[in-house]
Amino acid sequence: MAQLSPRWSHVGLNCRDQAVTEEFYTRWFGFRRARVVDAGEVQVIFLRAGDVYLELFPTSEQALFETKADGPANPGTARHLAFQVDDVDAFLARAEHSLPVSLGPLSFDEHICGWKTVWVTDPDGVVVEISQGYTDQPAEELARLG
Repeated sequence: MAQLSPRWSHVGLNCRDQAVTEEFYTRWFGFRRARVVDAGEVQVIFLRAGDVYLELFPTSEQALFETKADGPANPGTARHLAFQVDDVDAFLARAEHSLPVSLGPLSFDEHICGWKTVWVTDPDGVVVEISQGYTDQPAEELARLG
């Protein structure tokens, strides 16, 4: 029986250098190469981590706008990619200053006790959020908020 509701598939990223971008996501976020598709003039690399895929496309185009610290605010663009870790400080210590931090780390304890986030950029300027401690709001609170 076919599944009628859509499920998440992947995010496609344009890369100045696919090998550099692939190394970034495999080294820091546990992705592995899942498939390479030769589409004639373009070779597309699929990376996988669990059920999450990134699709890496080559490009020589320059960015059309400047990225802000936590991602672009332009309509029609993704603001950032996000990953959860157990400990933001431990993740950054492991990185030994190899990741370009664009913002933070910042604590959001006023919203969720223990929620902490840092934003870094990948080799192509895509902002990547790394958080610890985020939890969903209880259903009864969400119902009260409408």
